[in-house]
Amino acid sequence: MAVFPFILIQNKELAGNDTLIRHEQIHLKQQVEMLVIPFYVIYLINYLINLVIYRQHDKAYREIIFEREAYANEQNGDYLSQRPVWSFMKYV
Repeated sequence: MAVFPFILIQNKELAGNDTLIRHEQIHLKQQVEMLVIPFYVIYLINYLINLVIYRQHDKAYREIIFEREAYANEQNGDYLSQRPVWSFMKYV
């Protein structure tokens, strides 16, 4: 979980998981771009809207715009260095 400016990991073994770390680093970039607090507000609103639409926690979570960007690019080792500002907007 990314809580600016930290990445919180429940299990030490996951600290070596590059995909997980990159996913969370994408969230840190998103948080900085949105000045942190608005990120969390929009994240929660987006989740609640998705929950009404999909009526499933997993689907609602996966369809949050910030998660869509992170999951789509977590495998790309070059993504963070090439990522344009506000890239999450193409997942709206």
